[in-house]
Formats: sequence, C-alpha cells, structure tokens
Amino acid sequence: MRKILIFGGTRYFGKKLVELLLQEGEHDVTIATRGNSPVIFSKRIKHLTLDRTNRADLLALTSQGDWDLVYDNICYSSDDAQIAVDAFEGRVGQYIMTSTLSVYEPVGRAVIEDDFNPYIYPIKKGASSDFTYSEGKRQAEAVLFQKAHFPVQAMRIPIVLGTDDYTKRLHFHVHRIQKGTSIGVPNLDARLSFISSNEAAEFLAWLGQGLVKGPVNAASEGSISVRQIVRTIEEATGRTAIIKGETGPENQSPFGVPADWLMDTSKAVRAGYRFTPLASWFPKLVQAITDGRA
Repeated sequence: MRKILIFGGTRYFGKKLVELLLQEGEHDVTIATRGNSPVIFSKRIKHLTLDRTNRADLLALTSQGDWDLVYDNICYSSDDAQIAVDAFEGRVGQYIMTSTLSVYEPVGRAVIEDDFNPYIYPIKKGASSDFTYSEGKRQAEAVLFQKAHFPVQAMRIPIVLGTDDYTKRLHFHVHRIQKGTSIGVPNLDARLSFISSNEAAEFLAWLGQGLVKGPVNAASEGSISVRQIVRTIEEATGRTAIIKGETGPENQSPFGVPADWLMDTSKAVRAGYRFTPLASWFPKLVQAITDGRA
C-alpha cells in the first residue's frame, strides 16, 4: 500500500484523481487543503488542513512522516516549488507536478517536451503574484527539476474540459451562441489540443507508476480548429454563431489564439499510454452543455 498525498484534490481533475486512487483500493490517500471547500468522496480519506504556500505548514507536515507519492496540482511559482523541495527532500519517493502547455513559446508546430527545458531555465524567486501564469509554471518546473534530489515528473496539459469545468470556457461559447451574443475570435482556423478532466486524472494516475520521467505532454488524440468548435456548437444548438475578429473583453473567446496551439504526446505514447480521441468525447460534451446537463 502506497502512502499518497494530493495538493488540489477537491475539485475538477484533482477530485477525479482521488476517486480513481480510492477505486484501486491499494493506497493510503491524504488530501491537503486550506479547508475552504467541502471534502466529499465515495470513500473515507484522510484530510489535512494547511496552506500549500506556507513554508512552516509544509515543514510541519513532512516532519510527521514520509510519502511514497505526492501529487501537486497547485504549484504556481518558484517560491511554491522551493518550499516543496525544502519540505520533501528525503521525505518522498516520487513527486508529480501539474504543469501546462503555456510553458511553451509558439513554434509553428505541435510542441515537444524539449521545446521548454526546465533543467537549464534561469530561476527567479517569486510568488505566483510576481509572474504570469505561464512564467510561474516555468519557474516552478525549473526549481523542481534543478534543485530537487527526489524524482520529479511534470504533466503538461492543454486546456482541460469537462462537465465539471468550473472555468466554463466551453460553456462560454455554447451559451453565447444560444443567446445570439457575438464572440471574438482572431483566427477561426487555429487548431487546438484539449484534454478531458477524466483523462487528466487518468493520466496522473498512470504517471504514478513511474514509467516515464521528467516533463511529459498529455492531450487527447487529435486536434480541432476554432471553426470546427463553432460548427459543432451550431449543430447542437440549432443556432448560428455571430463571430467577430474583435469584440470587447467580456465576449472574447477563451479559445481565441492567433495560431495553432498543439501538443505532441509521442513521449507518453512511446512509454505505453494511449490517449482517448478528442472526437470521441468533445461533441458529447457540447451536447451535454447545450442540454443543460453540464
């Protein structure tokens, strides 16, 4: 039985990860939260209340014992990562951080892991408020991969979608098309990678087997253009979208990227993981949102 700790396990794919681990029935699972969200799972788990960004809290946590595996879904800066390095050194067998496609600069093709190398990236101290989201994740990766002496992996994922998406990014498009509200899209032909919240959780669980090292891209098989997204929603809703090149910020598409934003997942595939085709779940999700089931 492995002793597993999860930061960010009360909602979205973090919560799904907890449920997957509980279903396996082979782990001693603990989640650590600030105590702001209800902790409701299908089975009893251990729950610690602490501040992930507080050095003293993490040092107190690790002083009580070791962990076989830590999942960190809420590491957003170099300071966050350094606290983890200091607290878990000699106390953890495997550390998995959730990262993002946003660590990459656009290169005109599907990005591979080597397009951002955290092992040599210059480190700048700072909290999440000192960086953009993308730079904060770069800094977090850099600290973990350069300074930790325990095994580290980073799951890099694109936009995550699901019925439980609290950011409502796909909902944004469905609801505006239903209402006849314009949507700002700079490039309808830009293609994007996505991953479902279910698969993000499944991939994290798979990473826990230690079959692949370092940073690794994870995304559903295939991609989709913004134009195809709009057409899928039009078919589901029976309404015609009003698309404009520029709108006010309140109507600007969260998928409104100027060029392709894609991930190459060959590294994970070579290690044995098989990603779910995007086409197998995306239209169903659009329909669920259209029908008010999500």
